[in-house]
Amino acid sequence: MIDTMTSTPTAQAPAAGAATRAARRKAVIEAMRAAGGGVAILPTAPERMRNRDSDYPYRWDSYFHYLTGFPEPEAVLVIVADGERDESILFCREKNEEREIWDGFRYGPQAAAAHFCFDRALPIGSLDEEVPRLLANRGALFHALGADETLDARVRLWLGEVRAQARAGIGSPTRAIDLLSVLDEMRLRKDELELDTMRRAARISAAAHRRAMRASAPGLLEYEIEAELLYEFRRQGSQAPAYGSIVAAGHNACVLHYRANDALLRDGDLLLIDAGCELDGYASDITRSFPVNGRFSGAQRALYDIVLAAQHAAIAATRPGARFDDPHDAALAVLAQGMIDTGLLTGSRDGVIESGAYRRFYMHRTSHWLGMDVHDCGEYLEPGERHADGNRPSRILRPGMVLTIEPGIYVRTADDVPPALRDIGIRIEDDAVVDAQGCEIITADVPTDPDEIEALMRG
Repeated sequence: MIDTMTSTPTAQAPAAGAATRAARRKAVIEAMRAAGGGVAILPTAPERMRNRDSDYPYRWDSYFHYLTGFPEPEAVLVIVADGERDESILFCREKNEEREIWDGFRYGPQAAAAHFCFDRALPIGSLDEEVPRLLANRGALFHALGADETLDARVRLWLGEVRAQARAGIGSPTRAIDLLSVLDEMRLRKDELELDTMRRAARISAAAHRRAMRASAPGLLEYEIEAELLYEFRRQGSQAPAYGSIVAAGHNACVLHYRANDALLRDGDLLLIDAGCELDGYASDITRSFPVNGRFSGAQRALYDIVLAAQHAAIAATRPGARFDDPHDAALAVLAQGMIDTGLLTGSRDGVIESGAYRRFYMHRTSHWLGMDVHDCGEYLEPGERHADGNRPSRILRPGMVLTIEPGIYVRTADDVPPALRDIGIRIEDDAVVDAQGCEIITADVPTDPDEIEALMRG
């Protein structure tokens, strides 16, 4: 018999992380005050129908969750910053016994306010009535400009209602400010709550990659290895993959966003796996490339060693005070020289880089931000800084920033490519937290050293 009383949240005590998220909302209020004050409106993601009576698994909006932790759909956060009565208001679904029988527990406004530390919470059905009142006589409206057509339409209606009261002496906001630009800066540097979650996500993903390495063998299909990954993600408490897993054998590894995952693993192939779990809203992102039969061939090992050396160079360049482009430049120098040494390219290293010839075999950047989204928010250029030519330099790395480090080489079959190197795709990707000493590789539990990979697969 299922004890339904213990299978739903009690909503008696504040949720884990509620105080941290309340502090984030206060930081938003301070930013709003600095811009003259006003009202911020931030909805969560809607539910999406997959087909007929089946919805996609629900996932809330990342920005909304960052500030609220509230997991239900049909919810809107409104923040008021006016210097007199600052407040955070959640609009959410009311309790509904019949719907809870079908769809599961709902907090309702009263429990949501207490559990997630809002100043107050109101029924979502009152949103159209309450928001115009909140907008009245406020200087600015903060929201995600142009990001949601449905919200934009409702905002126009709310503003129209306020403007209709002009003869009664009621003013409407005269400025619209992009709320996401404020939140992007906040989300770029992770706090300890976030870093703890990301480390746990990284450990789960690393265990899944080790499982996949041990399970791989000639004659299996790519999706059988994908199943090993998904099993380990869920077994250890991850809610979902952070993105569509890439399990690419042989020439499929030269397709950067390969998705089919249905080809045969052949003896002599390399298998590239790019997969990571999402845990409590935070992504991990790992790529490993290894031999299906457990032993690198000479040509595979030669290219693999180049990519691994490039990753080591990029990791060494990832430290506070460095620029975001520095790890890429360090990796690219190693990769370009390796392409020359193996006969993929001719000429000098500097010439190969300056001409862009390397892009035939390495066509992506070495890093991206990582956080609640696998390609996380945050500018890649340093705000408020420009070179003499007017261009902005890349971002200065600071403690708490999290980025991937993922160099690669992808050699498609071509007449001018040495035969032994054809149809080999290699990428090595780890997640790095910038800290005071340099960076912490939080995905180091899955090996990158080729000898360690072979030993793991033999074991």
